[in-house]
Amino acid sequence: MAWLVRGGQVLDSAQVALERADVLIDSDRIVGVGPQLAAPADVEEIDATGCIVLPGLINAHTHGHNNLLKGMADNWTLEELLNHGAAVNGNRTAEEQYLSAAIGAVEMLKTGCTAAYDLFMAIPAPTDEGVEAVVRAYTDVGLRAVLAPAVGDVVFYRTVPGLLDLLPTELRRTVESIEAAPTAGLLRLSENAVRRWDGSAAGRIRMAIAPTIPGQCSDDFLTGCVRLVREYGARLHTHLAESKVQAISALRRWGKTLVAHLADLGLLGPGFVGAHAIWLTDDDIRRLADAGAAVAHNPASNLKLGSGIAPIREMLDHNLAIGLGTDGSMSSDNQNLFEAMRFAALVNKVRFPHESQRWIGARAVWEMVTTGSARLLGMADDIGAVAPGRKADLVLLRGDSAFLRPLNHALNALVYAETGADVETVLIDGRMVLKQGRVLTVDEGR
Repeated sequence: MAWLVRGGQVLDSAQVALERADVLIDSDRIVGVGPQLAAPADVEEIDATGCIVLPGLINAHTHGHNNLLKGMADNWTLEELLNHGAAVNGNRTAEEQYLSAAIGAVEMLKTGCTAAYDLFMAIPAPTDEGVEAVVRAYTDVGLRAVLAPAVGDVVFYRTVPGLLDLLPTELRRTVESIEAAPTAGLLRLSENAVRRWDGSAAGRIRMAIAPTIPGQCSDDFLTGCVRLVREYGARLHTHLAESKVQAISALRRWGKTLVAHLADLGLLGPGFVGAHAIWLTDDDIRRLADAGAAVAHNPASNLKLGSGIAPIREMLDHNLAIGLGTDGSMSSDNQNLFEAMRFAALVNKVRFPHESQRWIGARAVWEMVTTGSARLLGMADDIGAVAPGRKADLVLLRGDSAFLRPLNHALNALVYAETGADVETVLIDGRMVLKQGRVLTVDEGR
């Protein structure tokens, strides 16, 4: 189908000022951007007068299984959250896994997100049926996604130094009796997911490998993940030094930082994404940058869990690729990338009081949520910009809302003032999936 988005003010990933322009779409691609474009005979026009036209926002890190747990936790550290995970996430049916993923996908869609990198989990372990349910949820909603069953072959309770020693005898015996899923079985499930579902939904769904937290993975499992990455050309996404506990645990377990250990095992490379990446040394940052790896920044989750503030300024100074994520709704309570942008722009400033030359502003954050996240998803040439040849993933925002007026500076307003409530229309792959704020692909009330 051909669309002509007529008369909107276009804010591309590389622009600071708005430009009034039309956007011509043929099938799933943008074929023209400019003022007063001629309309082909078979085109359907979208009146974008008074709207701001954006590239679809891209969520570099989320967890679809956590969408049923919104608002459940407060004043939990990461380790407390992981400790409760088995009780609140365990033994879900495939239909419950579908529902959880679909709820998050709809929330992302309604707040202007058109693509996401989802590390979904299931306890005690993912199943082929559960993977299919998550794929089906994203396919039904219409979101573009990189999906990865997040797995590990070491039980969480064995990853925190001294934890078992602190438990009462009976509880310790119970915890010690918990067994992780077999290494070979988890690798086989991850491989099956890539083989079966990668490229599905007309290419909108890609599959990746996700050793969930390296501390919850044996070296045999991690090297098995490397084998799958090389064999299938898949991407790899893991949680990287998210908490101080994880950083200390790595030093005690391996005698080196987590990044150094992963480098020694061959995990670092252009397809590697490390989420959070808070407790890094300068050498860690250099290693990641030199390897062509990337980081998914999740400022809201990092703050709520008290994990720390990621050294984003130092990463940018080393030209490390950075995308922006929401994390799961159990740790940040929403899937709103406008909120994530605001947090990302604000939190870095408090690391450097009165050193404004080191601060991160709206433009850097805008690049993270568009071109940066596109790179993390392995789609740098396809999404993240309003330009000919790119996929037709577009968001139309009402420009006359109370949140944006007066529109003194469009980019600053989007990062610091917009809430996501002004998202009017969304196209993904040239297909209209949201109109007048209403999802067209699934029944929100069901």
